[in-house]
Amino acid sequence: MLKGNLKLTSQRTILATCFVGLSANAAVSVDTYTLREAVTVEGVRSHQAAFQAAADANGGTREASSPGYQASVDYVAEQLTAAGYEVTIQEFDFPFFEENQPAILDQLAPTPTSYEYFGVDGFATMTYSGSGDVTAIAEGVDLALPPGTDANTSTSGCEATDFAGFTAGSIAVIQRGSCSFAQKAQNAHDAGAAGVIIFNEGQEGRTDAFLGTLGGPDFSIPIVGAAFSVGTDLAAGGVEVNLFVDAASEIRSTSNVIAETTAGRDDRVVVVGAHLDSVSEGPGIQDNGSGSAAILETALQIARQEISPRNKLRFAWWGAEEAGLLGAEHYVANLSPRDIKNIALNLNFDMIGSPNFVRFVYDGDGSDTALAGPNGSKNIESVFLKYFEEMSLPVEPTAFDGRSDYGPFIAVGIPAGGLFTGAEGIKTADEAALYGGTEGDQYDPCYHLACDTFDNISLEVLDQMSDAVAHSVLTFGMTTSSVNGTDKGKGLGKFKDEMEYRGSKLVK
Repeated sequence: MLKGNLKLTSQRTILATCFVGLSANAAVSVDTYTLREAVTVEGVRSHQAAFQAAADANGGTREASSPGYQASVDYVAEQLTAAGYEVTIQEFDFPFFEENQPAILDQLAPTPTSYEYFGVDGFATMTYSGSGDVTAIAEGVDLALPPGTDANTSTSGCEATDFAGFTAGSIAVIQRGSCSFAQKAQNAHDAGAAGVIIFNEGQEGRTDAFLGTLGGPDFSIPIVGAAFSVGTDLAAGGVEVNLFVDAASEIRSTSNVIAETTAGRDDRVVVVGAHLDSVSEGPGIQDNGSGSAAILETALQIARQEISPRNKLRFAWWGAEEAGLLGAEHYVANLSPRDIKNIALNLNFDMIGSPNFVRFVYDGDGSDTALAGPNGSKNIESVFLKYFEEMSLPVEPTAFDGRSDYGPFIAVGIPAGGLFTGAEGIKTADEAALYGGTEGDQYDPCYHLACDTFDNISLEVLDQMSDAVAHSVLTFGMTTSSVNGTDKGKGLGKFKDEMEYRGSKLVK
């Protein structure tokens, strides 16, 4: 996701001015008061403190392949085992990427210019870029300049034929649009490019530098994403460029923690997930120590109260979310068709204590945002909306845009829903008037930074959202109704095709 002041995209903000009641096919009414009272903010904070201690003892990070992450896995597993859950550590390999030093992009001639690394009008290294120090002529590839009126229509670099006549050894300058960054980069590599610069397409909202991913460590040449202005500079013809990237791009190992109740129907499983890893830059106590701690405390209190759910509850702490939802993706990829059918829904809680918060609920029916979840997601949304209405707490819709671990579940048609309190998006004047906080600041000013520590929190919203977590888990754990019902949702399970993000990184 975003680092520093590099803006990926504007977050759509729509105030929820009305609340939707439970549909006939949504979960039945369940008294969750006792559980909500037991899930205290103090209990949630005790787990966040343990995650902070794990990071402090291991270089300040809980990145998925780090000792700090393993300490977090051990802590969660020990707590759940002691509480009587059936705990599984699901190990998997994943593609790891980390820059060893800041990348460089300089125009050497005819106009010497140094472009800002992670600057809005500069550039950023693509995740899984290869390393290299290349000085060569920049060569534009099938560019649409000026850009078309509609976004995501440029086909620059999408076909091998776009590189007919390309000079091997040059740095390919390619325009964003239509196909994936990986496809553009692979075509450039096959044409003999010594490096690749993929610049933003140029329409309104698609001019800034962006942080993208190539999907895996399959590239040996340096590849960066850049602002539209940088691309037009370098594609002017006869421009000499120096492009430098020094990064580790390799396969490492990590794990998910899965814990489920012994009781409950195993043909109507409720999967409750939150990612456990941080970015390498910091300890990730808000992102996502908040969601991880809230579902852990909910699971522990369910056990302590000896609640026997009608439907099996399966709590999951995902690894390598920050590398592209890879833990959740690995889990779903290893489910059989019967396993998938037996999962009633996925609840996802990623960042629920943002200091400059807004209360967001995933827009299950797509009524306010671009994409709906699969059939049944509307009913999940309705449970949250009804709950917040009863608590007299306003909320707003947030889109299924592919930025968290619900993505792989949606991809196979499993209904999903959840909560979010904001990341790098900017709080509007209307939101500040409704929720308090600071207009014009990020929802989480420490998002993906070293300052995402135990102190980077709103206790007010963490308390509210933790209660909502407990309410939703117990509601769906006890319902006798099918979440899917007969409602025909718009979601078609085409996550990879329809969404621009895989976790924090743009893919096209």
